[in-house]
Amino acid sequence: MSQSSHKFSLTARIFIGMVAGIIIGALLQLLFDDSGDLRFSIFSVEVSTYNILVEGIFSTLGQIFISSLKMLVVPLVFVSLICGTSSLSEPSKLGRLGAKSIGLYILTTAIAVSLAIIGGLLVSPGEGLNLQSETTYVAKEAPSLSQVIVNMFPSNPINSMAEGNMLQIIVFAVLLGVAMAMTGDAGKRLAALFEDLNTVIMRLVTIIMNLAPYGVFVLMAKLFATIGLETIGGLLSYFFLVLLVLVIHALVTYPVLLKALSGMSPVILLRKMRDAALFAFSTSSSSATLPVTMETARNKLGIGKSVSSFTLPLGATINMDGTAIMQGVATVFIAQVYGVDLTLGDYVMVVLTATLASVGTAGVPGVGLIMLAMVLQQVNLPVEGIALIIGVDRLLDMTRTAVNITGDCTVATIIAKSEGELDETIFNDPDAGQKQEEVDFEHFDQNK
Repeated sequence: MSQSSHKFSLTARIFIGMVAGIIIGALLQLLFDDSGDLRFSIFSVEVSTYNILVEGIFSTLGQIFISSLKMLVVPLVFVSLICGTSSLSEPSKLGRLGAKSIGLYILTTAIAVSLAIIGGLLVSPGEGLNLQSETTYVAKEAPSLSQVIVNMFPSNPINSMAEGNMLQIIVFAVLLGVAMAMTGDAGKRLAALFEDLNTVIMRLVTIIMNLAPYGVFVLMAKLFATIGLETIGGLLSYFFLVLLVLVIHALVTYPVLLKALSGMSPVILLRKMRDAALFAFSTSSSSATLPVTMETARNKLGIGKSVSSFTLPLGATINMDGTAIMQGVATVFIAQVYGVDLTLGDYVMVVLTATLASVGTAGVPGVGLIMLAMVLQQVNLPVEGIALIIGVDRLLDMTRTAVNITGDCTVATIIAKSEGELDETIFNDPDAGQKQEEVDFEHFDQNK
């Protein structure tokens, strides 16, 4: 790459890649539709230009990028959590961190779903609509509360890592870290090894981050070349209402909580979240974005290791504010479409169910739709109504994930401040982490 490329920050390069991918994807959909696709034969086999570009190149490279991010999640969470808990001087601190983290995550989720219901009642996105869906949705059975608690404790930690079961990994890592802290010299020697492993893994995160602009480009190109914009037609009110509530939650709820509970500047936090938010928007996965979120928290926000290594992996697993907002709006929308009048008690039940389900269904595949099915069943709405909104859920999921990881870092900052684990010099420095990014990028560029 040319020397001029170093003038752009990582945020700018990711944004350029995202915009370019959206434009290219939209153009491909316009140019290569069923009638305009360029087809040719190779050895008597008909080949589609559209399939080569979208289903071949873009899809393959995008999957490789997502897999590369997910590759880091288990070792990063496991190693960093052990480093954090083994360095705790007082075991009681771990209990405080857990209580504060879970309490704040539940609070923000309750606020999120309440805002969504209020927005749905004010806008009435489903009023007068007679939408028909050609698809059906069969709800998976959600686990019981007792089963969720039992499932948090791994019978085979190695299997938990292989399956990426984050709650079980967190529990095992915390227990191992506490045991190391109580073992004396042997624990210190092992802790030193994990510290070295953590340094190497964070360097691997840097390498993946510098490939992000290219990964974001192919992901956006693939998405916008395949998504049918006509599916949004009858759902515009629902679509934009969910977006509006997501923006309000990110730009009002989080800043108010941050200022009230820690006194830190919300503007600084939101500005430093840009890279992680763009990653989250592109990947639609809080877990896949976790390496970037943790790097942002430590190097740009000044959050201490013991707080970031515990609070952020837990947030990526149980903090689902964006999903809760979707559930709140979707519940009101589906009720209006089917002509069902919900009572105040029903709406209170929606808030409680969505809030507790965000913790109870953590780590379950397809968690967003399972949570929505639970909410609909609680207020006797038809679960098949989920099929009405599946068409636009992919686009909304991108924004939901960006909101979720912003909430994770907001909560981590509040807790770090209360525990004396926040380096305010780093937090208030607008260039914190940026210089290291530039050095890493130049080193990466020279060795490519």
